[in-house]
Amino acid sequence: MRLLFVCVLVQIAVFASCAQSQPAALPSAGKPQLVLLDTDIGDDIDDAFALSLLIKSPEVKLLGITTAYGDTELRARLLDRYLTAVGRTDIPIAVGVHTAQTNIFTQATYARRQPDRKYPDGIDFLLGQIRLHPGEITLIAIGPLNNIHAAIDKDPAAFRKLKRVVIMGGSVHRGYGLTGTPPQVEWNTGRDPAGMRALLASGVPVFVMPLDSTQISLPQADQDQIFSYGSPMTDQLTLLYYQWRALNDWHGASPTLFDPVAAAYAFKPDICTMQSIRLDVDDKGMTVPVGGAPNAQVCLKSDEKGFLELLGGRIAPSAH
Repeated sequence: MRLLFVCVLVQIAVFASCAQSQPAALPSAGKPQLVLLDTDIGDDIDDAFALSLLIKSPEVKLLGITTAYGDTELRARLLDRYLTAVGRTDIPIAVGVHTAQTNIFTQATYARRQPDRKYPDGIDFLLGQIRLHPGEITLIAIGPLNNIHAAIDKDPAAFRKLKRVVIMGGSVHRGYGLTGTPPQVEWNTGRDPAGMRALLASGVPVFVMPLDSTQISLPQADQDQIFSYGSPMTDQLTLLYYQWRALNDWHGASPTLFDPVAAAYAFKPDICTMQSIRLDVDDKGMTVPVGGAPNAQVCLKSDEKGFLELLGGRIAPSAH
């Protein structure tokens, strides 16, 4: 009897040890994660690639898109035309906070060809979706954080019901350009530094994809494969790309895929190992690692090859 009791205790201990070695929470098999996208689509071209990747990824259910920065109504019309062309008018569009704009809206002509209409308020939409799905939504923010800032100010308790926020933003050890460039004020964070501080203090898990890990260029061969693919989606990307190429003020021809790297991390985290870091944000938008309790998970180096294979395989699959 005593031997039987000891055997039972051993089995319980082994079971408990195995249970503790498993991840705390695994995604349900076949169940896509709920996602909201906040984007300043229309200036650079990488937002359009990020949106395309999310739409083509079955791991994601896109609950809606909010427009950020500058003429947010015109950005909504751009999304309207794009989603209509790719057959995804089921995805809601909402207009975020209108701000001044200091850069070029390179794809404005594309947007203006879509008839204007009334769109829902972006902040109310974000908070409404979070309340409907508490603890379930990943918010992917790939533009300036004006909408996130406004949502936190309006209802911080509701905002805390997000599962997590994944952002493209910040510069920890690397600035724009080649590896070794000193940290700089990154564009998104620099437009609303107080918004970044509010997000890091919000109580929601924050996953940061800074300049250190997101400066992946789209090689010419990959561009050719995507733009010649001939699907409704790649046709729209081609139109948007050529408007961006003609009008961007740095005369770039090769897209840097900052935003799609952040979007990819949201459903394929093995493209980057995160590090727990405490970030301080100054009034200019510099994101400085400091001592103390971590307030973010930060990706400092991503799997460039794996990311490019994922992007091409989803957007132009027969080419890979």
